[in-house]
Amino acid sequence: MREQENAEEFGKTSIVEEDIDRPLTIALVVDTVGNQGNGTSNSALQWAAELERQGHHVRLVGVGAPDYPARVNRVPLVSWVAAKQQMQFAEPSDTLFRTAFQGVDVVHIYMPFKFGRRAAKIARQMHIPVTAGFHLQPENVLYSAGPLRYIPGMEKFLYWLFRQWLYKRVDHIHTPTEMTASLLREHGYKGTMHVISNGYSPRFTARKPLDSDAPAHVPFRVVASGRLAHEKDQITLIKAISMSRHASDIQLVIAGTGPLKRYLTFRANRRLKRKADIGFHRNADMPALLRSCDLFVHCSIADIESVSVIEAMACGLVPVIAASELSAASQFALTDASLFPVRDAAMLARRIDWWIDHPDELARWGEIYAEHTREHYSVEASVHRFVDMEREAIATAGR
Repeated sequence: MREQENAEEFGKTSIVEEDIDRPLTIALVVDTVGNQGNGTSNSALQWAAELERQGHHVRLVGVGAPDYPARVNRVPLVSWVAAKQQMQFAEPSDTLFRTAFQGVDVVHIYMPFKFGRRAAKIARQMHIPVTAGFHLQPENVLYSAGPLRYIPGMEKFLYWLFRQWLYKRVDHIHTPTEMTASLLREHGYKGTMHVISNGYSPRFTARKPLDSDAPAHVPFRVVASGRLAHEKDQITLIKAISMSRHASDIQLVIAGTGPLKRYLTFRANRRLKRKADIGFHRNADMPALLRSCDLFVHCSIADIESVSVIEAMACGLVPVIAASELSAASQFALTDASLFPVRDAAMLARRIDWWIDHPDELARWGEIYAEHTREHYSVEASVHRFVDMEREAIATAGR
């Protein structure tokens, strides 16, 4: 009897060990897959590539997906606003989902909209475990919603709405930062939170150190990256540069697209002494652009993680980041000289001036930031942790 029990136990152990090592087939459901101007689609594509590199199998499902493309769902007014921020909504299709999910181990949903909600429902009908990521901060939605953001209780309502739509039926939730996980717990989310950075692509590497005797760059290039939207607060950066003691020697680059492009360009032309470069840059071109600049500034008021900051640090740029209670980006600062109070243009101007006045410190801290980023935020490490989450969801499904 004891021998039979031992044999059964050995069999169970072997199966568990085999499950731990076997490659997974994962469906990633993203409304907008093919548009690399959108941060969420960028992250999904990077993770898909890294999952494949690590030996797993990925099925991307959404608008622009290579094998499982969805049609565009055109929502009056809302789609117009979203399109300015390089995002499209996907039209749900039960046929598409059933085809894409056949034989997968787990389905991961990126957004709580109609497409993701229907995908989760079909996956459950097929008895496939479902996990989800929290990539859309309600505060970001409200900053794009005009007067709606001034209605009392709207932020709390959106957290509730997203929970009702998707997350209350998901046991394992990916959040890019601990700040996001804490916000979700505060708003009644009960699933297990897995804090995993979105990480950065290995294409973002630091430039070679400059000769210490080389002359300083003129102009001194300050770069920002992100949607041209109210919550990103790029207007504070424009004001700060105009207030800088070195204003005549600074060129501003803002890489992004969004509804405020014309407004920001107009204000920059009026206030800055050098013509600013404000507009869309292809993701493939971003590493070279970042390496051509001297300082990275991130003014955002609300951010779930801010991958653009990680990418800049990986390229050897010192960041100067707004300290905001609704933005996780300030976690990346390794020195007080990399922080300024959110919306405080005068303090930001002083920070920019300090780094310009201390080129040796700028070079030294640039190397420190690059090394720190390599150690803590690689997409390889993030994907390993994501796979651990998916295996846990598969193991606990149905319990």
